[in-house]
Amino acid sequence: MTTTAYTGRATNWTMVAVSGLLLVPLIGLASSDVDRAFVLVVGLALLGVLAEVVTASDVRVACGTQGVSVHWGALGWPRASYPLDQIEDVSVVHVPWWAVSFGFWWTPWRTVCTVRSGPALRLRLRNGRRVTITVPDPAAAATALRSVS
Repeated sequence: MTTTAYTGRATNWTMVAVSGLLLVPLIGLASSDVDRAFVLVVGLALLGVLAEVVTASDVRVACGTQGVSVHWGALGWPRASYPLDQIEDVSVVHVPWWAVSFGFWWTPWRTVCTVRSGPALRLRLRNGRRVTITVPDPAAAATALRSVS
C-alpha cells in the first residue's frame, strides 16, 4: 500500500512564452531566405516550443511512503522516482535564478528538476547524488518525507 503525504505542481509558463518569443528573430532571419528555409525554421521552432511544453513546462511531485516521484510536462514524461531507502537526507534550499535548469538537468553528481528560482526540495541520496526539485511548498514536502521515513 502506498500513501502519498504531499503532492505539488510547479509551472513556469512565463519561461515557455519567453523562449517562444526568443525564436521570433530567428524566424525573421529565415523569412528573408527562400521559402523552403523559412518553412524549415518555423517548423523546427514550433517543434522546439512544443517539446518544451510537453516535457519541461512544469514539474509534478508526489512524496510519501513510496519515496519521491517526479513527472515533467503535460504528459508526465520524463519521470523519475527515488524510493525512501535511497534517500539519506531531505532539506529545503534556495535556487538562485542563474542555477535554474528550466526542466531536467543531469550530471554524474546531481540531478536538477527546476522550473523557477526560489525555495526547492533537495534530496541527498545514499549514493552521494543530490537531487533538487521545484515544488510549491518545499518545507511541507520535506516534513512529509521525514514523517514517513
